[in-house]
Amino acid sequence: MAIVRAASRALLPTFRLLCCGQHLLSHFDSSTVRTVRQVDKLAFGRGDLKNHGTSTDLLGHNARRCYSAQATHQSIEAAPVPPDYQTYVDRVKARLETERADLPVGKNGRDDEDLLLWFLRDRNFDVDAAVAKLVEALEWRREFGVGEITEASVSKVASIGEAYVHSYPAKDGRPVIIVISSKQFPNDERLIETRQKHCVYLIEKALTQLSPGGESFLGIFDLRGFQPKNGDLKFVNFLIDVFFKYYPKRLGQVLFVDAPFIFQPGWRMAKPLFGKYAALVQFCSADDVRNDYFTPDTVPEIFKH
Repeated sequence: MAIVRAASRALLPTFRLLCCGQHLLSHFDSSTVRTVRQVDKLAFGRGDLKNHGTSTDLLGHNARRCYSAQATHQSIEAAPVPPDYQTYVDRVKARLETERADLPVGKNGRDDEDLLLWFLRDRNFDVDAAVAKLVEALEWRREFGVGEITEASVSKVASIGEAYVHSYPAKDGRPVIIVISSKQFPNDERLIETRQKHCVYLIEKALTQLSPGGESFLGIFDLRGFQPKNGDLKFVNFLIDVFFKYYPKRLGQVLFVDAPFIFQPGWRMAKPLFGKYAALVQFCSADDVRNDYFTPDTVPEIFKH
């Protein structure tokens, strides 16, 4: 653990965006933590991590089309829906009504069967696990005021242009959230809460744009021009909670576009912390995004040239 903390402190000046230290460790098992202990000594080099199932060839990722993290045997998609799924939904609904009648009802409430089913699928239809995770998520939604977030309430942060939902879906039909890292300046303490609410607003907006049968959205991080001052450790911690606890398995793929050299050593250290979710990440060039993910009519303006 001391090694992880020391490595994180060493990397923070140049890679604040992804080095989440001990906060991330709570999400993963002991085998992943042991891997991190081995990785820290290789973070600044090109050491061989093949014994740990981790590819290290990041320095030349743009020489190949969309270099992706090595996939694992673990599923990172929600479990399929069994024929008797309604029985599980009814059990969860009854548990919540009996044990937590104080929680909200209605859309995204304790009696929202679509929401209950999604959390059951996330927990592989383990009723106890789904109930526990739903309670935490519903409490958070109420305390955070998710239902009260409006476009007007986050307009100040939105006007900066650091993140937005693209007007068109990707080729596969998934909604797209684009983050422009060079426009992120986390030092303004006055905007911390508003930036978090803006993030949740974008996630909620993307989910409303899911096509029939769609279940996840695409996140594109434009890292061109990224500098250490654009990194935000606190916000990354917030995102980890959001995507692991409150919107599980809704982020279907992540593109890191034209990541600069300073981004790569930190990712090599941080990647094992993400466990199976590292397989969602692909390193791409702007050309890859333009050609592989959009049509000429739907490509985001920032990737047209």
